[in-house]
Amino acid sequence: MICLCLVWELWLAPLRPGGSWLVLKVLPLLAPLFGVLHARRYTMQWCSLLALAYLAEGVVRATTESGISRWLALFELIFALGLFFASALYARVTRQS
Repeated sequence: MICLCLVWELWLAPLRPGGSWLVLKVLPLLAPLFGVLHARRYTMQWCSLLALAYLAEGVVRATTESGISRWLALFELIFALGLFFASALYARVTRQS
């Protein structure tokens, strides 16, 4: 999802020619990266909540934009759903009894 957002906002379909400040939406995804790569349960829990913001953006942009931006928004929507369910499932599976 990090790569998708970077490519989307810098090259494929930026809001303004040459890129836009919307590329900064990648920064919140970098915060949990270390914890996700090291499979930390707490990080996965709050990462699932972070995914909901990207899910909302994907829905809004998929319904309001056209062309390649719509397709990129649909991919973001799919990736955000995948991140949410994978994070929630991991947190549930590793739950301590």
